[in-house]
Amino acid sequence: MKTAVILTKRNIKLFFKDRGMFFTSLITPAILLVLYATFLGRVYESSFSAGLPEGMEISDNLMNGLVGGQLISSILAVSCVTVAFCSNFLSVQDKATGTVRDLKMSPVKPSVLSAAYYFASLVSTLIVCVAAAAVCLVYLGFTGWYLSAADVLLLLADVLLLALFGTSLSSIINFFLSTQGQISAVGSIVSAGYGFICGAYMPVSQFSEGLKKAVMLLPGTYGTSLLRNHALRGALNELGGAGFPSEAVKVIGDTVDYTLYFFGEAVSVPVMYAVLGGAAVLLAGVYLLMNVLQKKM
Repeated sequence: MKTAVILTKRNIKLFFKDRGMFFTSLITPAILLVLYATFLGRVYESSFSAGLPEGMEISDNLMNGLVGGQLISSILAVSCVTVAFCSNFLSVQDKATGTVRDLKMSPVKPSVLSAAYYFASLVSTLIVCVAAAAVCLVYLGFTGWYLSAADVLLLLADVLLLALFGTSLSSIINFFLSTQGQISAVGSIVSAGYGFICGAYMPVSQFSEGLKKAVMLLPGTYGTSLLRNHALRGALNELGGAGFPSEAVKVIGDTVDYTLYFFGEAVSVPVMYAVLGGAAVLLAGVYLLMNVLQKKM
């Protein structure tokens, strides 16, 4: 146990000391912020305005709350997974430099070594993503705050669950990598593609029917919707309280994936948690099994 803790601390320190890995993990949130500053804000605002009944308008503060909620949920949905990949690249880098070979020659058990990489990646991911969530909440505080204390806590719970999912997924994929070139290739693919397939860059409701059914089979899609629920619930409730028809509020929510539909049936929040949590546990189990089988071989 003591060895695992020491190795975990070592991996966490190396991640934050390696400027290349650390700043790479911040690329996706930075890109989203730049996109928002340039044109995403207007796109989101147009999307909400399109769902309003003709002749009805909402206050700038409420509009900022809706747009801001969609923005921060997109940033956190992508960051929790991409940061997990970047922090987990340390295990691949140790393979590339031969450090793993040196560690395996010591009395350290392979299972302890694998666990140390996993938990170090999880802790590093949570540090970065919780910090990002704090910045996002401060942003909402200045633009349009409609979150309750429960929403904030649930938002942080979503970040934790998505970080677990991202760590488990990246651990499995990185298990097969062993060179710096592979790190760069996988990092680029994940950073560029994950935001699309999880519905963060473009809501699933805007996809074609075939693509919509495909992404509904991916756990990350439910993670994005969970964040949407807790980032937008207060603003949508305020919209209803301001006299807007419930049908119009529902249309706006459906447009941004506040509610997901699996083959026509609405997916409840508890089911979303079950899917995402089950996927994280399953992938962690697969990673553990892979290490056990490698040891026997």
